[in-house]
Amino acid sequence: MARSRPTVKTRVVNRPLTIARREHQAQEKGRGAAAAERAQAQCAVALIAEMDLVAEFPQPAGAARWAEVMARFAAGLGAQGRRVVLVTSGGTKVPLEARPVRFLDNFSSGRRGATSAEAFLAAGYGVLFLYRARSAFPYAHRFPPQTWLSALRPSGPAHSGLLSLEAEENALPGFAEALRSYQEAAAAGTFLAVEFTTLADYLHLLQAAAQALNPLGPSAMFYLAAAVSDFYVPVSEMPEHKIQSSGGPLQITMKMVPKMLSPLVKDWAPKAFIISFKLETDPSIVINRARKALEIYQHQVVVANILESRQSFVFIVTKDSETKLLLSEEEIEKGIEIEEKIVDNLQSRHTAFIGDKN
Repeated sequence: MARSRPTVKTRVVNRPLTIARREHQAQEKGRGAAAAERAQAQCAVALIAEMDLVAEFPQPAGAARWAEVMARFAAGLGAQGRRVVLVTSGGTKVPLEARPVRFLDNFSSGRRGATSAEAFLAAGYGVLFLYRARSAFPYAHRFPPQTWLSALRPSGPAHSGLLSLEAEENALPGFAEALRSYQEAAAAGTFLAVEFTTLADYLHLLQAAAQALNPLGPSAMFYLAAAVSDFYVPVSEMPEHKIQSSGGPLQITMKMVPKMLSPLVKDWAPKAFIISFKLETDPSIVINRARKALEIYQHQVVVANILESRQSFVFIVTKDSETKLLLSEEEIEKGIEIEEKIVDNLQSRHTAFIGDKN
């Protein structure tokens, strides 16, 4: 007798990914849709408060230890009077099984987060870098292994356990400067990297990071550049073992991930300066979508960008302004990156924000 196929199925809660949802969205266009989105966001804090985060999203190994490390990092820099920014970077992975073999993944190279972290360090911030494992890392992302594996060579036999390497300067342009910048930040204690892989990792570590930065008040900044999954399968509804392809086509119903921007703004770090990102493929809607996010979540800034041109221009959108940041052809030729302009703009806004709060 044939064995029944294991299924991945969840209850229909909070806008399931179904045809019914799409029909409902079509009916809710215009003001009705905006009102529905605002109501959903306003309920997010209560939903998260009622949710057992550990039961819904398993706590990653070492989360408590990282919470302590992040708290010490933030407190030490706060005692120095230094501003601290949490930069989130890379995409999250959602397992489909309790013993996961199959996943749904949000693609993100992490380049924007890594490059922005470098710019924040150069501007004098302490940087807490919450990043997807194996995504772009500050300074290192400019030099993938295939470049330095070819360029570096031992300069002689090792002596007293020390290995000396050498390379032609033009083979690794900027390598020495990047290495020096990273090591200076590490030695000064102004840079801390914490990695995540799954959505559950990210959510727990984001909450712990917010709790660590909350005592800094307006001197804390949240730069939320990670590509976070919108859907997940609850642990209680996952099949225990690998989903077998022999069972034929797979149909998955997933729950919506609560928007963590709501509790971050309202509860976790209510005095902080918070920046979210909005990526669209349609230039005609990007500003309106950014303004809607500001209206719903009541944070300070949205960095809005278009997929095809995200590396050369962005909009900095606030409740009462929009500023276009653009790289000229000359700046591109000089190797200037758009993240330098983003961070410079946000640093000025952060200064004004601190002045207003004080």
